[in-house]
Amino acid sequence: MAERKAFLSIVLHAHLPWVVNHGTWPHGLDWLHEATAETYLPLLRMLWRLQADGIQPGLSMDLSPVLLEQLSHPVFRDRFPQYLQRKVQFAHDDEAAFERAGELQMAELARFWQGWYAEALEHYRRLDGNIIAEFRGLAEAGMVSLMTCSATHGYSPLLGTDESLRAQVRLAVLTHRRHFGASPRGMWLPECGYRPDGYWQPPVEGEGQQAYPSFFRIGVDQALAESGLQFFIADGHLIEGSGGPGSPSGVFNATGIAAKTEKVGRAAPSLYRPYGVLDRDGRDGVRTAVFPRDPRTGFQVWSGDSGYPADGVYLDFHKKRSPGGLRYWRVTGAGIGLEGKLPYDPAAALLRAREHGRHFVTLVAGALGEAAADLPPVLCSPFDAELFGHWWFEGVAFLEAVARAGAAGGSGVTAIACADYLRRYPPPESLELPRGSWGEGGDDRVWLNETTRWTWSRLYTAEHVLRDLCTEGEWRDGADGERLLKQMCRELLLMESSDWQFLMTTGAARDYAERRFSEHAAMFDELRAMWLQFRRTRSLPDELVSRLMGIELVDDLFPEVNPEFWVLGAKASGV
Repeated sequence: MAERKAFLSIVLHAHLPWVVNHGTWPHGLDWLHEATAETYLPLLRMLWRLQADGIQPGLSMDLSPVLLEQLSHPVFRDRFPQYLQRKVQFAHDDEAAFERAGELQMAELARFWQGWYAEALEHYRRLDGNIIAEFRGLAEAGMVSLMTCSATHGYSPLLGTDESLRAQVRLAVLTHRRHFGASPRGMWLPECGYRPDGYWQPPVEGEGQQAYPSFFRIGVDQALAESGLQFFIADGHLIEGSGGPGSPSGVFNATGIAAKTEKVGRAAPSLYRPYGVLDRDGRDGVRTAVFPRDPRTGFQVWSGDSGYPADGVYLDFHKKRSPGGLRYWRVTGAGIGLEGKLPYDPAAALLRAREHGRHFVTLVAGALGEAAADLPPVLCSPFDAELFGHWWFEGVAFLEAVARAGAAGGSGVTAIACADYLRRYPPPESLELPRGSWGEGGDDRVWLNETTRWTWSRLYTAEHVLRDLCTEGEWRDGADGERLLKQMCRELLLMESSDWQFLMTTGAARDYAERRFSEHAAMFDELRAMWLQFRRTRSLPDELVSRLMGIELVDDLFPEVNPEFWVLGAKASGV
């Protein structure tokens, strides 16, 4: 009897908001420096090691378009080596201070950090600063399957117009093609936020209490399908709460006909298989596929309270030594304050990460062993990439251990990328997804609340203003008018970043997030005023041309941006 097939698909979402030219420390460019040194470069080294041993990890990964624009930006490429050199010097200084104090174990840890950052610097120089090219090469070698994300991580369920939603997706695909030379097949929805088609009432009035009427919205999946994207990831509770045409909980076959399993009292849909996604009344049939996020095994990986990262042997994220910000202490134990942290042991932590990697594969095998057998089960395990290496320093070693344990056999679980699974096993059933996210409460509350309502009021006004200006078409002069509208598009995209509301709600860097949103909103308004003057005179005075150039230099991303994307009713035609 043939062994039953079962699959694990790990998906990593690499993203940071636009921080280039907007501060360095404590908030700004150093966020990108930290993520690159602690997550992106270690992931590349992990993939190299696996490739050398003939192991394909079945990894799916998106690097968000706004992250790609930053990793390739001259400012980052110039300053990142300087950041690494400073870290090496801080470690040298710490070593000397520890030795003077007779703290030999801590001095040894300082030497560990010297070597670690020196390796990162040598690695970056070996790549000639081109991280994106290395990911592209590994993708072409089958070591990673590259996805995309909305252009600036706009929270799809709350964007105020279909044109803004479509523009986020269209620009994402174009940016991905420019950097990687191929079209993505899948998209990571920001915050795993999904909204089906149907009538929608904006939850917040525009500026000046401008009320916008309800209207029939396209579904997020429709915007993806129009741009040639075939799948996305959704939180498990959306699948469990799914339905179909005329039924709150129906599962449908590939033709849209209710499957035999659609019975009152039937079991909830399995989380270990992809599904086609139907629109609300089934008129257009299946547009895309969705992979459910498995909450049980995911919690084991990301929880800092009771998951793997909470183990006392791992490097503590919060306690840092001033002035260099290097970390010398381990988690030690639950509830232990910073003053009680014990010295870190890198060798012991590495061994524990490997143990946890093997344990995770065992958990996955157990979960898949309980899944229905009509389709080879697949457990989709999506995470923010920065969890691994940055928040959980040993996380990259954990991922490598998972890949090696799966390749060793014995678990019955094979690693596979989402796109490869769909190619082999098209979903035979479809469902209708409800609205939701993977945030607290499973809804919009992290991004829309009393702390953030003002941002949506300004955003909805800007979205409608831009759509009107783009639709009028006076910008099509190939000169200053077009430049003005393109930069307005960029500023709107940067306003739409879900990161600002997230940081405001959580209180992490709230002042920075409020300032950044307000800066982009102010630049949008300034550009609009320039546009009104340009429309009257058909030219701009020299001082305004200089000001426009200054704004373009600060927020110089997305050369493919096109006001046509925001014209009323504009949409991509698929790929």
